[in-house]
Amino acid sequence: MPIFNVDKKDSDSSLLEFLQQQIPAAPLSYLRQMVKKGKVSNHSGLLTLDSPLSVGDGIRLPDSGRLQEFLSTPPSEQTPLQILYETREILVVDKPAGLAIHSSVGHETDNLTTRAGQLLKQRGSKFSIAPVHRLDLGTSGPVLFGKGKKACAELGQLFMRHEVEKYYLALVAGKTSGSGRLESVVKAKGKKKLASTEFRALARNEQASLLELRLHTGRQHQIRQQLAQQKHPLFGDQRYHGPCPQELPRMFLHSCCLAFVDPFSGAPISIKSPLPDELEAFLVQVGLGAEDKGDGGKAERGC
Repeated sequence: MPIFNVDKKDSDSSLLEFLQQQIPAAPLSYLRQMVKKGKVSNHSGLLTLDSPLSVGDGIRLPDSGRLQEFLSTPPSEQTPLQILYETREILVVDKPAGLAIHSSVGHETDNLTTRAGQLLKQRGSKFSIAPVHRLDLGTSGPVLFGKGKKACAELGQLFMRHEVEKYYLALVAGKTSGSGRLESVVKAKGKKKLASTEFRALARNEQASLLELRLHTGRQHQIRQQLAQQKHPLFGDQRYHGPCPQELPRMFLHSCCLAFVDPFSGAPISIKSPLPDELEAFLVQVGLGAEDKGDGGKAERGC
């Protein structure tokens, strides 16, 4: 019987987010059904999707052949790393949902930083690399790495000076206004901080709205918290009480564009990441996809 212990850094996560971290190869729908069928427990008994996590808890999972397959999936069988942009100092890779950026419990050997480092090592590069910003485990999109300490410092200053434009695509419950700006206080790392997000609706109906969002601050879970405050939580966001239909295998939040001036060459850079296929397919389910528009393919989205 597999048992995973809850660490201090996991205590703010939902049960579903915790299981995603421990079993990244497993589809979100599989994990959700495992909990709903009463197959996940701790010392107190069976757990539900709303059960809180406590430091020191031992989360028990069933003895299942399929679960063992997910647990034993080696990194080599994961999706190959996709490079979106690269120079001598910069590497930008497309992070899939469910893959952690850093090494952490359950992600010691397979995470985005490890994969990127292995790629450069295979090329014979001697650069050490490090990410200069982060995306949540369940969010996909471009992640910017610096090659070497000097590059990381220069790129980190861009974010400190708010000189990087960050755009996201999110599907939220209900019909929003056409555009606007969210200014509110959110909880970030145990403190309350002001957050600012600009948005415009790309497509809407009574059931859902596809939004393009531009962040003006970079608070933890900023988009997720602010949209939930507006009574328009993200689809697939169990933590902030968004709708979680079985047809959606993950949270519908995707970083679609990073734009900045290359501090080494002075060239303006705009790095785009297309909406992943599983999210594009779900748009059809809610009547907002390309098939519903008669486009015959993916609609142009993002900055």
